[in-house]
Amino acid sequence: MPKRVLVIGAGFAGLAAATSLADKGYDVTILEKNDMPGGRARVFEAEGFTFDMGPSWYWMPDVFETYFARFGKKPADYYKLVRLDPSYTVVFGPDEAVHLPAGLDNLEALFEQLEPGSGPKLREFLKQAAYKYEVGMNKFVWKPSRSVSEFISLKLLYDVARLDVFKSFASHARKFFTNPRLLEIIEFPVLFLGATPANTPAMYSLMNYAEMALGTWYPMGGMHEIVKAMVNLAEEKGVKILLNQTVQKIDILKNKARRVVTADGIFEIDAVVAGADYNHVETSLVTPENRNYDDAYWNTRVMAPSSLLYYLGINKRVPKLKHHTLFFDEDFKLHAQEIYETPRWPSKPLFYASAPSKTDPGVAPEGYENLFLLIPVAPDLTDDETTRAYYFDMIMDRLEAYVGEDIRSHIVFKRSYAHSDFKQDYNAFRGNAYGLANTLRQTALLKPSLKNKRVNNLFYTGQLTVPGPGVPPSLISGLVVADEVAKEVT
Repeated sequence: MPKRVLVIGAGFAGLAAATSLADKGYDVTILEKNDMPGGRARVFEAEGFTFDMGPSWYWMPDVFETYFARFGKKPADYYKLVRLDPSYTVVFGPDEAVHLPAGLDNLEALFEQLEPGSGPKLREFLKQAAYKYEVGMNKFVWKPSRSVSEFISLKLLYDVARLDVFKSFASHARKFFTNPRLLEIIEFPVLFLGATPANTPAMYSLMNYAEMALGTWYPMGGMHEIVKAMVNLAEEKGVKILLNQTVQKIDILKNKARRVVTADGIFEIDAVVAGADYNHVETSLVTPENRNYDDAYWNTRVMAPSSLLYYLGINKRVPKLKHHTLFFDEDFKLHAQEIYETPRWPSKPLFYASAPSKTDPGVAPEGYENLFLLIPVAPDLTDDETTRAYYFDMIMDRLEAYVGEDIRSHIVFKRSYAHSDFKQDYNAFRGNAYGLANTLRQTALLKPSLKNKRVNNLFYTGQLTVPGPGVPPSLISGLVVADEVAKEVT
């Protein structure tokens, strides 16, 4: 009789873990709290619009290829990818914008235009970033990080030295570029990692390689199409997915998880993989003596940002907007400090606008625009309707100044989403949106362990454990934890 594994949470990591375990011959059931799978990548429809609720950037296409290939499939079996060109636009003021083109030759030409001599420097910067990507994404992130011995080898030590782990991203970028606009473009991807560029390891220039060399893509139908593909594959492998299932507790006897209890029933199990919020599992689902970490530990964790989001349906087209637009028309350093160093509601935030209807007419009624606005903010802030309204007006003033036309009077649908919603929907620790920050002291062995140290058959996956936050790392997290379960639950 196959061993029974219960996975808590049908986000990317939970789906990946469940599919891999089912493929290995386990009897796998997923319990999902919400009424659809996907975790933060859920979707909702309103007034003829289809809104992706969370992730909107499709980077690192090789990770998705690797994931589906593990099961004899490929992304094209499930969804159509389109490469965006421009990849995105950066707005520095109402009359100043830079469109980042697809293709390295065009990108080098753009850099050269903004800073003479920077074209060849970009080539060298990305050459180094490519090495970091190759080592970081193909070696380090696939390690379960349960023992120092995983990292002890002369080759690995050589790789670590070349990854610039102990140098800051800010100082590394300034070896190549001096133009303030170029530096903000280069530093933008690390804004969501959990620290200012000055406190982020230079290793994360691998994000620049992912974005600039591998490209920015879009799955037609929206990011939730990835979830649909993963659900189809999981069910093909025999995974059972039960929705609207709130887990109440994990019963543990003699250092083993024996049962998972929900309001609707009791599940007898041989192992548990918790893809739900790690802190929530520790503080609400197991007893204190069976926790990996106490409150003092969690209270000292550095979190990646949360987000204040707005989903808007517009009853006209907005010609000047591209698919992805970053508004860097305020002080980058000030906003980063107000997220990471002196956490507070930002005084003059940067923000991001996504208009997927530019690429995909199916996500909005004909002649309309689907618009998603995001302000990265510090976690653990108190949000209310007054605050949400204040920031909405602030960024809409800047958005309308850039596009040169009124948008607010054309809004036919509006919904906001922030810390309290992340807590309600995902039990998100401190209302975080992206998980644990990728700081040097929270890397690999220094992240929360994927295995419970006191319970022999309780494992964790997702953005609060290895390898870290983001859609591709979450996919990898699920596959890595499945391999660890297979070693120990036989």
